[in-house]
Amino acid sequence: MVSTPNYRRGPFTGEILRRCEAVMRDACAVFGAELHEFNDETDHMHLLVHCPPKIALSRLVGSLKASPRAACARNSSRSAALRSGNFWSPSHFAASCGGAPLSIIREYIENQKRPG
Repeated sequence: MVSTPNYRRGPFTGEILRRCEAVMRDACAVFGAELHEFNDETDHMHLLVHCPPKIALSRLVGSLKASPRAACARNSSRSAALRSGNFWSPSHFAASCGGAPLSIIREYIENQKRPG
C-alpha cells in the first residue's frame, strides 16, 4: 500500500515515522493483519501488509490513516495538520503482491529514502 499526505511538502520526520510505524503495527494487529514492511520518503509511505481476505481493505486503510494522527498529535508545527483531519490524501494505492516474489517487494520498500 502507498499512502500520501494531502500536501506533499515533506511532513514526515524520522521521529514521526518511528511513532507512526509502531502505531500502525498495533492497528494491523487489531484487525488480525500483519505489517511486514514499513518505509517511506519525506512525502509518502510504503507498507507491506499481510491482510486476511475476511478484512475489508477500506476499513484497514481508514484505521491506518487515523493512527498517525493519534501518534503524532503532540509534534510541534506538524501537529496542526495531523489533528485537523485533512492530513492524508483521500486516495491510496493498494495492490496484491501475489504475482511477485515477496523478496522483491521487500527490497523495493526497504530501498526508499527515509528521512533522518
